[in-house]
Amino acid sequence: MRVAVVTDSTAYLPPELVERHGIEVVPLYVVLAGRSGTEGRDVSPADVAQSLAVRGQQVSTSRPTPGDFVTAYRRRLAAGADAIVSVHLSGELSGTWDAARLAAAQVGEHVVTVVDSRSAGMGGGFAVLAAARAAAAGADAAGVAAAARETAAGTRTFFVVDTLEHLRRGGRIGSAAAVLGTALAVKPVLHVEDGRIVVLEKVRTSSRALARLVQRAVEVAGDSSAVAVHHLAAPERAERLAEQLRERLPHLTELHVSELGAAIGAHVGPGAVGIVVDAPRRPGPPDGAGDTHPGPAGSGAERPAAPSDD
Repeated sequence: MRVAVVTDSTAYLPPELVERHGIEVVPLYVVLAGRSGTEGRDVSPADVAQSLAVRGQQVSTSRPTPGDFVTAYRRRLAAGADAIVSVHLSGELSGTWDAARLAAAQVGEHVVTVVDSRSAGMGGGFAVLAAARAAAAGADAAGVAAAARETAAGTRTFFVVDTLEHLRRGGRIGSAAAVLGTALAVKPVLHVEDGRIVVLEKVRTSSRALARLVQRAVEVAGDSSAVAVHHLAAPERAERLAEQLRERLPHLTELHVSELGAAIGAHVGPGAVGIVVDAPRRPGPPDGAGDTHPGPAGSGAERPAAPSDD
């Protein structure tokens, strides 16, 4: 069985890995200065950073349409795939997972399996890579989806932002947390927990926040050999984090440093940095959790409604 792997643009996979594994990437949409374009093609991270930091413009995002996914799925099936595993950004953060699920129902039963990574960035990207490697090794669709779920359950994502305002505007974090961060001049260390962005701890300065970011990553990494560092318009800060991780994780063999794209960048803002660890495996959700097979609308694993702008 030939299983194709599909994801969305928020996985922020290095282009060479996308090409090597033949992964299909469906882009999200970004609205910038009243103009809508696709992430990574029409709108770059620099465009978003400049608009947020220099022009003070609001940037909004929207999910791919179900039709976008239908086109991608049919293209892969026409190219010879027998089944598709589609791995996506947390359904708590975006409607992308739901759009993929609706598309899967249109394409046909038992053809497409849609997996909610319950994460973002390389938190989902590592799951996509695991799926692609399983497919290349000859696994069937169930095995490929299981590889994605297991890896997604093991990833840990930590990040720090210069301001919580962008997350608040996008509905990705509560107003109370955003006001607290501003009023007390604290720098919260954030993480993704069960698909949602939550405050992990609060420190007083940016330098302490970055130090805690690294410490948290090291604590969960164990013998992990896969780590990613993300940033938006903060390449020097990201490289410093990467160097500290190299020093403190002697078994590190896979380290990706990449800039966040427009869709996630619009919500975290310039200066944001994050670390994603493909952590040692822990007991995951029951088999089948976090994914759905095509069927009537509303079937499969349900998720709460996503924010309306995605």
